[in-house]
Amino acid sequence: MLPLGLVGCGGKAKIIDIVGGESIKDRLKEMGFNRGTLVKVVKNESGPLIIALGESRMMLGRSMAQKVMVQEGGC
Repeated sequence: MLPLGLVGCGGKAKIIDIVGGESIKDRLKEMGFNRGTLVKVVKNESGPLIIALGESRMMLGRSMAQKVMVQEGGC
């Protein structure tokens, strides 16, 4: 298990847990970051990450990405 921010570009992962306060957990869940969800890292360079959730693409700040714990290769 590792933070989403450490998954390389093009990497696929399964969300295992979200760590942090209730407000961060609620915000991420509202964005679609739920346990068991499969994600793909589209961009992980300087600045925010671009994450693919199904057909949607979204930007996620690095500090928030560190709170999403994933298992690489979960797709």
